[in-house]
This record gives sequence, structure tokens and C-alpha cells, in this order.
Amino acid sequence: MSTVDGPRLPPHAGDAATVLLAAGGGALTLLIAQASPHARAGTMLVVDVALGVAACVALLLRRRWPLGLALALALPAALSAAAAIAGLAGVFAAAARRRAGLVLPVVAVHVVASAVSITLWPSAEDSEREQVLWTAAFYATVLAWGMLARARRQLVGSLRERAERAEAEQRLLAEQARHAERTRIAREMHDILAHRVSLVALHAGGLELRPDLPPDEVRRTAGVIRTSARQALEELRDVIGMLREEPAPHAPTPALRDIPQLVEQSRCAGSAVQLRMHVDEPDTAPGSLGRAAYRIVQEALTNVHKHAAGSPATVSLRGGPGEGLQVDVRNPLPRATATALPGAGSGLVGLAERVALAGGTLSHGPSAEGQFVVAARLRWAR
Repeated sequence: MSTVDGPRLPPHAGDAATVLLAAGGGALTLLIAQASPHARAGTMLVVDVALGVAACVALLLRRRWPLGLALALALPAALSAAAAIAGLAGVFAAAARRRAGLVLPVVAVHVVASAVSITLWPSAEDSEREQVLWTAAFYATVLAWGMLARARRQLVGSLRERAERAEAEQRLLAEQARHAERTRIAREMHDILAHRVSLVALHAGGLELRPDLPPDEVRRTAGVIRTSARQALEELRDVIGMLREEPAPHAPTPALRDIPQLVEQSRCAGSAVQLRMHVDEPDTAPGSLGRAAYRIVQEALTNVHKHAAGSPATVSLRGGPGEGLQVDVRNPLPRATATALPGAGSGLVGLAERVALAGGTLSHGPSAEGQFVVAARLRWAR
């Protein structure tokens, strides 16, 4: 990720540049001071240069102890012309790293120390008062510059943190979207394939139990098995295509009008399924409503094939626009608890999630009349 404030110097390079600039500025200031009537000579010149070198090298500590360093540089900056720029650099470093309330007393110490230095070595061109005012103005400028740098650093840090947080949230949303999509595909696979495979198993079980069936009946049952298997393979190919993100010919989205055909498939498999459909304006039903109703009936009939093979079932749908849609599937409780077909037990759980996403409610379980009931109520806006 690119930084918000652009490329930055490495810490060592920044330290070296700061020390060199302070040393160069101090040398220039010393040359200007040597041109005045109060030029340093002999021991004073050596002390001035030594203080300047020490002050410049001390700038390497400005990141760790900015306030302490700026305060310690007040006296060398006042006594040594070579250390003047290093003192300003220390004040700038403190203002750029600490709040103004802590830096202002340090600046005041620098101004007082400079005033003492001006009294000891007055200038012939300007009065002492003018020199003190110019010094105070210069330190105020450096302080403002450092505060501006601190505010910019805080803004850049805030923007960088916000950008990192936004990227993290985007990655989380993308992961949640992928998880939701895979969950949806898994639910579609369960709803579609479980129904097809249960029909194939039901027909195959009929052939196994009735070896004396007429040839025409055997041929018809084998045709139904072949058709169901082919449809299961086609739908499986569609689902795998979605997982691979490859284009695949998708089957039409199921709707309310497809429920009679779904019931007829169960009847062809040998199940006695009765359909009671009293729905006003079924062709105007929203796609999500029709798909949810279809999956409810499909899952309920699949469970009948698995756990109560041969039991009669009743599918009831009633409602209309503004009234909502009620879906009810009932079958007698099986006498035996064993089942010929395995199940993960997640079909009704996934169905409940689907109904909840559609803004409806789902209930399922044994009733007082000895029936297993799957009942759902779906919203249908006018």
C-alpha cells in the first residue's frame, strides 16, 4: 500500500541531513559573527566551534528526547554562533513532536538566553531591544513551523490509519460476500440435488421391491430414473460452474407456477401427494417469493421421500398480494425411525435461513394429530 504522504527519507538519512544542515548553517553564522567588531579569537573561537560541533551531534537525540534536547541547547545556542542553527533545529524538533503547551516554556528559555547573549555581545547596527525582538520573532516562526509539521504528521497518520481501516473493512466485506455466496451455492446444491437423488433412490427402491413389474412399467420407471439423473448432473454442472466462476447455462429460476410440476415429479416417484393451491394472481408473485415457496415445498417433499417413503403428503398454498403467502406441507409421522437415505440434517436449517432472508417465518415439527408439518408464511407486498 502506498503511503499517504509520499516517499520519506530513512531515519539515518534524515539524521545525517539534519546534522549537516545545522553544521553548515552554524559555520555560516560563525563567519558572519567573525566579521563583526566582537569577533571570537583564540580560546573563545575554539570554545565556540566545540559548542557548535557538540550541539550538531546532539541533534541525533531529537527523536528520543525532543524537549530535553531543546532545553539543553538553549545555553550553547546563546553562547556559540556555531550552535545557533542547532538550537533552532532543536526547538523545531520539539515543536514537531510535542504539543505547544510544553514547547512554549522551552522557547521562552531560548529567547531569554539569547537576550543575555545579546547583552554580552551587542551589535553595532541594531539596538539590543531590536535584536531581542528579531530573535523572538525568529523563534516564533520556527515554533509555528514545527507545530505545522506536527499537525501535518498527525493528519497523515490519521489518514493512513483510516485508509488501513477501510482496506481491512473492504477485505472483511469481500470475505463475508464470498462466504455468503458459497453458503448460497451450497444451499442451492442441497435443495436441488437432494430432491433429484431422493427421486432416483425412490424409483430404484421400487424396482428392487417389485421385480415382477410389467416390462412397460419397468421401462417407464427406468426412464424416470435416467431423466432425474440427467437433470441432477446438469444442475450439478451449473453449481460447479458458479464455484469455478465459469459461465454455465443456468436453469430457469423456479417460481410459483413450477410447484405443480414439482408435485407431479413426486407422484411419478410413487408418492401420494395432494396439492391444494389457492393463490391469487400467482404470475405476479415476486421472483424471491416464488423461489422461496418452491424451495420450501421441494425440501419438505425431499424429507418425505427420505424419512417417510410411501406416506401420503399434502401441499397447501394460499394467499395473494397484500395478504402474504402461506405454505404448508404435511405427512404422517413414519412408524420406523430408521431411514434408507442419509441426511446431514441441515436442510431445514438452511431453509429457515432462506425464509428469514425473504422476510418470512418458518416452523416445522410433529403436530398433535401425529403429522410432521412444515409451515411457512412469506410476505407478499401488493
